Amino acid sequence: MNDAQRSLGLLGATGVGVGAIVGGGILALAGVAFAATGPGALLAFSLNGAIALLTALSFAEMAASFPESGGTYTFAKKVLSVETAFMVGWVVWFASIVAAVLYALGFAAYGVIVADELWQLALGTPPDWLGSRIAVTALAILATLFYTWSLSRSAAGGGQGATIGKVIVFLILIAGGSWVLFSRPAGTIPSAMSPFLPNGTAGLFQAMGYTFIALQGFDLIAAVGGEVRSPGRNLPRAMLLSLAAALAIYLPLLLIIATVGMPEGRSVLEVGAENPETIVAVAAERFLGPWGYWLVLVAAVLSMLSALQANLLASSRIAMSMARDRTLPSRFGSVNERHGTPLNAVLLTAGAVLAILFLISDVAVAGAVSSLIFLITFALAHWTNILLRRRGGVRDAPFRLPFFPLIPGLGMLCCVLLAIFQGFSVPSAGVVAVVWLGLGAGLYLTFFADRARAVDASAEARDPELVRLRGRNPLVLVPIANPASAQGLVEVANALAPRDLGRVMLLSVVKPPEEWTPGHAPQQLIDAQSVLGESLTASFSADLAPEALITVSDQPWDEICRISSFHDCESLLLGFGKLSEELMGDHLEHLMSTVDSHVVLLRAAPGFCLSNVKRILVPVGGRRDQSRLRARLLGSLCRMGDREIVFLGAFSEDTPQEVCDAAEADLNALAHDEAPGHAHVRIVRGSDVAEELIAEAAGYDLVLMGLQRLGARRKSFGKLALKVTRETSGPLLMISRRG
Repeated sequence: MNDAQRSLGLLGATGVGVGAIVGGGILALAGVAFAATGPGALLAFSLNGAIALLTALSFAEMAASFPESGGTYTFAKKVLSVETAFMVGWVVWFASIVAAVLYALGFAAYGVIVADELWQLALGTPPDWLGSRIAVTALAILATLFYTWSLSRSAAGGGQGATIGKVIVFLILIAGGSWVLFSRPAGTIPSAMSPFLPNGTAGLFQAMGYTFIALQGFDLIAAVGGEVRSPGRNLPRAMLLSLAAALAIYLPLLLIIATVGMPEGRSVLEVGAENPETIVAVAAERFLGPWGYWLVLVAAVLSMLSALQANLLASSRIAMSMARDRTLPSRFGSVNERHGTPLNAVLLTAGAVLAILFLISDVAVAGAVSSLIFLITFALAHWTNILLRRRGGVRDAPFRLPFFPLIPGLGMLCCVLLAIFQGFSVPSAGVVAVVWLGLGAGLYLTFFADRARAVDASAEARDPELVRLRGRNPLVLVPIANPASAQGLVEVANALAPRDLGRVMLLSVVKPPEEWTPGHAPQQLIDAQSVLGESLTASFSADLAPEALITVSDQPWDEICRISSFHDCESLLLGFGKLSEELMGDHLEHLMSTVDSHVVLLRAAPGFCLSNVKRILVPVGGRRDQSRLRARLLGSLCRMGDREIVFLGAFSEDTPQEVCDAAEADLNALAHDEAPGHAHVRIVRGSDVAEELIAEAAGYDLVLMGLQRLGARRKSFGKLALKVTRETSGPLLMISRRG
């Protein structure tokens, strides 16, 4: 995405972070922190700030390296597997949704207080329904619906008014409190701060565990990274600026609360225990009078609204990124042409928020789950950054954190320890997290896995850099018997294992001689050396550089299986001419069902060259058994040159039209997943499906077919594939994935 398509500058990106961090956490958790550790709450927030800074640095490097929307999910899909990326995205999406629920309810709770106060001033005693659960839920729903509407029309969700407003209010509170503080005697601060840690280090760690979530929000900037202009510069700056702004507001405010905000003779520990949710308002009223109390109410309303907006924005972008990778239904990955926003993803996220608002009356446990999940995903972000650096990192990365690996290692350790604390403090949070993970795993395996793996394989093939970032070193084993076919086989092997990132090994199996004459090489070995020598010469002439191996065995097919297993080959590539019953039944089908690797069969005339392949026919029977391997091959072929790819569906003449229409829709989805931008679909009907397919094959440079799977360890050519093989003469690739 170029800068013309990105709508957020440095100020807008920083506003997303400030909107998510500042306000809600300090208002909700300051009292809890003071009740746990007294004046030491300043140290608890400072230490959490240090941990958050370590985490923000890891996020900054990852976001600058991968300036796409999705945040932790995007980092995981670049460096880890698609399955791991789904689970990361699934839990981060859920955590952001729950955070949005909490802030919607927080706004509603403070909104009810404001309405109650105004009602008393204007009309007297407020009615009972004003403080009811129904009224609170209704206000939360209205706020969610408003921001859903605004986010569907603008990436910024209607601007940063609430964020700017609450920052101004907090600055007024700090300025007023500072004026009062500096007008007091010189010993005010020391006396208010003593004892600093009345409950010892245990209370300090308890306060840290409860309040770390108050500094969560800088990560949401990474979640909208695809919409930030000049991301290499602006993303790291926005994260660090938003975190600095939060700490610049939190620490002075906590100091003021603990000093001039407390009644004479009472400690902040006592007042915090009595007023865990309203201590900021109580303190403001103490040093600024009634209007200070109202300032806090205004700040609370604005804080909850801006945090609600930021979490809705970020979670919708996570959903959009997942949908584009097919780890959620693809319809949620589209962008509205008129407003340039992911409307469907916004509606999906808002729907989930509204469902939780309707179904869950107490979200305290969900809030603990949110904190626990964020800590886990922060630890995973540190680990991902460590892996990225160890694998060479992104070339010319615009930002790199200093003191590697100390910063990500220490940050990961701190996040893990706080997550363990949170799990023991609120055991039910762990239960909810496990249930959500189980639900996600079930949905992924049932509905999303096949398409997600195909899209992931295609992306990896089109961008081999992903192979390096994920630490993969694929090895393709190529048994060679005829040097004339070596170049074509090695070209196909390099499509399966990109050069400089994977390896291709040529194998020649020599049958042991009946008699061994010392000092004389057996003819079989001389022939094998000649075959490999000619094969390497042909490969080098085409600028290909495979390895070579000669082994001795009187059972060549078993030896191929052994070498494939010993070297942990990802793929096994075989060349063949005609398929005899003996070759097919006794050897190839047994081999395909035995080896723990992908098997690819190439039938092509001597001199076959992939660069001459322009039109590719892909007959598909409706299943996705070979989708991931086929997507990898097609992606590599499209990366190497411009190709026309046709996904073919063949049906008998009496097939109902609605069946053909449904098949065409499925094929279009398959083509878009496996070869986006290069493929189209063709449906043919005739009296003999095999004959129609054979007739179509004549007009293409290569036919790519998947072999039949009868079970996890049973592979078969099938009648259709066998007939096509025997009655066509052009280049043919047949594939069978491992497992």
